[in-house]
Amino acid sequence: MIQIHYFSFGPFQENTYILWDETLDCIIIDPGNNSPNEDQKLSQFISQKNLKPKRLILTHAHIDHINGNYYIAERYGLFPEVHKDDVYFIEKHLETAQMYGLQVEQSPMPQKFISEGDVIYFGNSELQTIHTPGHSPGSISFYNLEEKFMISGDVLFYGSIGRTDLPMGDFDTLINSIKQKLIPLGDDMKVYSGHGMPTTIGFEKLNNPFL
Repeated sequence: MIQIHYFSFGPFQENTYILWDETLDCIIIDPGNNSPNEDQKLSQFISQKNLKPKRLILTHAHIDHINGNYYIAERYGLFPEVHKDDVYFIEKHLETAQMYGLQVEQSPMPQKFISEGDVIYFGNSELQTIHTPGHSPGSISFYNLEEKFMISGDVLFYGSIGRTDLPMGDFDTLINSIKQKLIPLGDDMKVYSGHGMPTTIGFEKLNNPFL
């Protein structure tokens, strides 16, 4: 069974996820840690649980989701894995940080890309991948049908959706991703978002004003 823990990191209060199973192999998704204190919180949790980080996975590459990439690479030797259509944002990491007045270390570049249909393996567990563009061109979401949860990044939130006013965002594309890719996964699918509290597909179908 997959265990899920998340931290809200950085000035954007971005959700950084750690997933693991009975083997203690784990994956880190969207590390937003942006200070020595947050770095320590992340690594202490991993150490206390005796977890073994195996992969660094990105739902997308906006600045708030990649600020911890440098630390993860230095500490655990893991390089980010991302959809190829979001590489632009990693290339622009330092430039974007300057716009927000943030001090960051440049994210390492990915050495492996993730596409729709890929399976993310760790320990005895796996996540399916779907391409869910709109918030960014390379946004991807990960789900497990058996355990009925998904990590959606900034595609779908509790009562809201991801921004589409950022570079290369598109509202119609995002809505289509949600309706064509996420909603068919079922009302009881729990959604862990890139910001805020978890929700479910069923709740959002009934209550989300954008849907």
